[in-house]
Amino acid sequence: MNHIPAPVKERLLYLLGLLEKNAAPEKRRQGGYAGLVTSARVEELTGWHRDTIRKDISWLESRETAGSPGGYDPGVLIPAIRKALGLDRVRRFCIVGLGRLGSAYLNRPFAPGCDGMGEFELAAGFDINVNRVEILKSPVPLYPAYKMGEVIARFGIEIALLCVPPGEARGAAEKLAASGIRGIVNFAPAALVLPPDVAVRNVYVADELRALVINMESSGNPG
Repeated sequence: MNHIPAPVKERLLYLLGLLEKNAAPEKRRQGGYAGLVTSARVEELTGWHRDTIRKDISWLESRETAGSPGGYDPGVLIPAIRKALGLDRVRRFCIVGLGRLGSAYLNRPFAPGCDGMGEFELAAGFDINVNRVEILKSPVPLYPAYKMGEVIARFGIEIALLCVPPGEARGAAEKLAASGIRGIVNFAPAALVLPPDVAVRNVYVADELRALVINMESSGNPG
């Protein structure tokens, strides 16, 4: 997967989402999904040139994904993209910080087949407040933050959703990295500097809202 350029990975991930939404399991026929998907159709949905689409798919290095004159079979293309992007196995994650945001994620369905999240399993929640850990009702076990290293290693947790206040984000992220976490989704409005082997996605709601407004204005729908 690492030899695939980052822009190609981003487009393949977006394409995977489109295919999964437009090729629901109930539309399966024997031997695959009902109907082939052409590069022209993907061009309509994404705005990418069909040559770009074909080149991106060629990175999958699979004879079965080469397509036919009628298009690509989603039943073949979906698992090939998932494998290329490392999404072909279940990865365990945890939530760190069980305030309003973190506790809301505790009760979201992450079981296989739910809302496209079947490749992730919520395994644990952590909070520095022991009383909060004891009081909260949760479908997954909750632990005080000082047990992160032990629990993360025991359950083979790879990813963390970081939902702590900004002042606590750096310290919590460093503890997660030291505990073996390989990826962090950071909801705290604070930049994190971590070892290069720990991937970080910073989610800034204000930036997302600004980007949304720009898209609204560009589409000719001023407020």
